[in-house]
Amino acid sequence: MALSQKLSQKPRILVVGGGYVGLTVAQKLQRKVKDAGGIVTVVDPLPYMTYQPFLPEVVGGHIEARHAVVNLRDHLRDSELLNGSLVSVDHAGRSATVELNDGETLEVPYQEIVMGAGATTRTFPIEGLGDQGVGLKTIEEAVYLRNRILERVETASTMTDETAKARALTFTVVGGGFAGIECIAEMEDIIRAAVDANPRLSQSDVRIVMVEAMGRIMPEVSEDQAEGVVEHLRGRGIEVLLNTSLGSAVDGDLQLINMADKSEADRFGCDTLVWTAGVAANSVAKSTGFPIDERGRITVAATLQIVGEDGDVIDGAWAAGDVAAVPDLTGAGPGGFCVPNAQHALRQARQLAQNLTAVRFGQGQVDEYRHESLGAVAGLGMFKGVGNPKGVKLAGFPAWLAHRGYHGMAIPTVERSVRIATGWVNELLFGRDFTELRDLDQPREAFEKAAGKKKDEKKAAARPRV
Repeated sequence: MALSQKLSQKPRILVVGGGYVGLTVAQKLQRKVKDAGGIVTVVDPLPYMTYQPFLPEVVGGHIEARHAVVNLRDHLRDSELLNGSLVSVDHAGRSATVELNDGETLEVPYQEIVMGAGATTRTFPIEGLGDQGVGLKTIEEAVYLRNRILERVETASTMTDETAKARALTFTVVGGGFAGIECIAEMEDIIRAAVDANPRLSQSDVRIVMVEAMGRIMPEVSEDQAEGVVEHLRGRGIEVLLNTSLGSAVDGDLQLINMADKSEADRFGCDTLVWTAGVAANSVAKSTGFPIDERGRITVAATLQIVGEDGDVIDGAWAAGDVAAVPDLTGAGPGGFCVPNAQHALRQARQLAQNLTAVRFGQGQVDEYRHESLGAVAGLGMFKGVGNPKGVKLAGFPAWLAHRGYHGMAIPTVERSVRIATGWVNELLFGRDFTELRDLDQPREAFEKAAGKKKDEKKAAARPRV
């Protein structure tokens, strides 16, 4: 039987995206919609949502990768889940085209649609970046980066070629926002621990570089706090290069550009290049037919209802999170819109669910989304942090504690909060686990070798046939 025949025939609320917005909206609505004889359907290529604020801690080895994600099927038991991608939307006909991960295409009818597809990594046309770089937007990238770091450290310890060794022990992060700063701080921590455990290496063998095109880092905190973080990172041996951009990364030879006069600032070999220089609204927004702004975000009213070119609300269409241009009624957001972060996405999702309930079921009232920022906190490695929760400037251990406390509670579901907290306690008792896992990208390597399959045969089998 085709999957299209197995789809629920009940009136449907279609939720596009299983991240902060999608998971929260579905959790809030699924039982109410089910009791009313309908169904909530969530479409996402992945079977889990990723709590992105914890990705740097996955890199640092503080958190198990599977604990930084939330299983959708386990927590959306009254919803219908489709692992696939949105292809197009015919809102006039109340139908969406979805391509499943196996390639099958479905037409999914709906009564209401919620766009919560989030954001993707924003890159620039820098030669070699696509071949050499890795982002920090997905759990897979965080796991890869952690293992890449540990593998490079271990491999470098047996190298006799000093140039190759220096290249292996050079680590570069591009982007000085929260993600980049937290990432490089965690990288320094785990690199230092791995080098200390290896008698063939010393800390002087390692080079860690932060590249930021602007004149300061971390715009979410005050300038004096940002300057304090720069001093802190430099005190840990990290090179922080402001007003500097990446010009080229061909074959792992990085060229850095001075933003002031566009001259070459530095050139060096680097085996590990991390790109955290911003995000962009998911391009799926362009496939919906809904109006989008110049940054590719779906235009919405403060009620989180999608609005047309004429400014009128489009019936049955909603959007929130990074894929939506949500007005910031507090006036604090750049350009008058909410910044793309988890704090806004989670709260917008709750407001959207309340408003949709009011419109569809006549329960409650439709309210505009308004949220005063609680501030921001960032972890800078074990017992180190910076932040300004509720306007109170924090640094060091108090900021680290606030970071863990807030995010430990903010990750969706109590079950995940408990797993995260348990992992932290284990680390305090037994120390950091920096065991490297090899060959995750080719898990059949050992079996193929045992079966006598030669490398030449594998290469031939991998060649495309004409």
